[in-house]
Amino acid sequence: MLLIIDDNIPFIRGHAERLGECIYKPGAEITADDVRHADVLIVRTRTRVDRRLLDGSSVQLVVTATIGHDHIDKDYLESKGLVWKNCPGCNAQSVAQYVRNSMLLASAKGLIDTRFSSGTLPFDRPLTVGIVGMGNVGTAVAETLQAEGCRILRCDPPKGEPATLADVAREADVVTFHTPLTTDTPHPTHHLADADFFGSLRRRPLFINAARGECADTAALKAALRKGLISGAVIDTWENEPCIDEELLDRAFIATPHIAGYSADGKANGTRMSLQAVALHFSLAVDFDIRPPMLPADFSYGNAHRERTAALSPAAKEQLRLYDPSEDTRALKADVSLFEQLRGHYPLRREQ
Repeated sequence: MLLIIDDNIPFIRGHAERLGECIYKPGAEITADDVRHADVLIVRTRTRVDRRLLDGSSVQLVVTATIGHDHIDKDYLESKGLVWKNCPGCNAQSVAQYVRNSMLLASAKGLIDTRFSSGTLPFDRPLTVGIVGMGNVGTAVAETLQAEGCRILRCDPPKGEPATLADVAREADVVTFHTPLTTDTPHPTHHLADADFFGSLRRRPLFINAARGECADTAALKAALRKGLISGAVIDTWENEPCIDEELLDRAFIATPHIAGYSADGKANGTRMSLQAVALHFSLAVDFDIRPPMLPADFSYGNAHRERTAALSPAAKEQLRLYDPSEDTRALKADVSLFEQLRGHYPLRREQ
């Protein structure tokens, strides 16, 4: 069996070889010639999997080591009888960590209307968080924030979740998006956060997009920041990545290069699920145990948070020691041209 694999998929080398011959290439550079004689293609979001790539190839199975799959032309694959698999939920806890820790930093900055508690929970009142999109990621975010004492508005019309977008706009202190990108469905998410949505907000919430960049209208989001319709923006996913809007980059409180789900735990899950999908498809009796490296005892994900978060509870400070999104923000704002490099050479980050 021949496998063509994105060379930035973590922890995969030495494990994938148990399935067959492996050729590793940068995801954005995988061509039709590369896959012509391949049996399996394992990619991430930077490889567009469509007719142009696969026509005339011997590929039987496409696996993306990600939750998202809008880079795969599923209609084309179905027309050719080809199978594709993704890794639902692999990095859900990582995104939940990103959202919670971004909220902690925003609170310290005064972007969320709360004071810090001296007790075990970080806030002195139950913040209302509107979560748009209640799949694996949205559910993990809800569970994490409920544990921090937050009140959750679950908004997902296709799943019949009770809150509407109007409820979120009226009541939420924080709005966080975790939907797939859709355009031709009964509830499309393309530009779901548009000028009308931002204009309907009532509490100047913190706005978080860790879904897909195109779920938010960049022009409308920038206008909302200029007009003070939102207190601040936490942006991990951008329209036109990696050529992102530099005004939005400058205005965003937290601005990161599509790495919310990039904990080592989430990456290990995605790699294991990808290889297991190949083994299952070809009826191979192979199991994979892929574990991320341990953190050193004195580990700290940067030091920027220490001077800004003196009022936080010890538990909140410990969470930021493990992961501080402002470190990723500093790196991206220092040189936006490094967007892809920052993703491809992401530092070690653990969820606990």
